[in-house]
Amino acid sequence: MQLQPDKDFLIKLAHTKMPFGKYKDRFLINLPEHYVVWYRNKGFPKGKLGEMLETVYTLKVNGLEDLIWNIKKQYPSK
Repeated sequence: MQLQPDKDFLIKLAHTKMPFGKYKDRFLINLPEHYVVWYRNKGFPKGKLGEMLETVYTLKVNGLEDLIWNIKKQYPSK
């Protein structure tokens, strides 16, 4: 069984900005890696934001940020 990423989730992730804190209004994929690692060590928030930050962490650790940048180009926000 092969797991498929949720297309709608990734499109939403590509266009979601940090809603609070030092990096408020910065796209999640553009958050500094040290900040995302800090969240991982502290514990991601509950809910959709936490899921997105955890996904950003996984993408950054594996050098896959280009996937989200390409999604942003392919599916511009409305």
